[in-house]
Amino acid sequence: MMISTKGRYALLVLIDLTQHEHQGNISLKAIAKRQNISLKYLEMIVSLLREGGLVTSCRGKEGGYQLARPSEEIRVSEIIRVTEGNLAMMACPDCGSKESTCGRADMCLTLPMWQGLEALIDGYLSKISIHDLVAGQIPPA
Repeated sequence: MMISTKGRYALLVLIDLTQHEHQGNISLKAIAKRQNISLKYLEMIVSLLREGGLVTSCRGKEGGYQLARPSEEIRVSEIIRVTEGNLAMMACPDCGSKESTCGRADMCLTLPMWQGLEALIDGYLSKISIHDLVAGQIPPA
């Protein structure tokens, strides 16, 4: 699994919102400047985060973005799914799904291994909240 800049920057946006939540609505321009990320790229990322229910937005002079829930409730696994689609290292874990078009799923000897690895990654990232990242309290693997 390779997390793209989209996933990494989404984490940075949510960390920034957590660090500055006492300031109310935070503008994308402020986040872009602090994180040294293109404003245009952030607009696309924040749109995904808003659709995924992770941030809320407010228009107007005092507008901007806020976390949709407390940072303790927002898990890294959720952010990665919203921005990247899934946590699979390969397409193989999707073979077991009903939507799969893979004709090998019922005879694939490696499928359980890929599914197990995906479950381990998801389990670990599900233990880590944005609050944990900000506080530097990352649980052991």
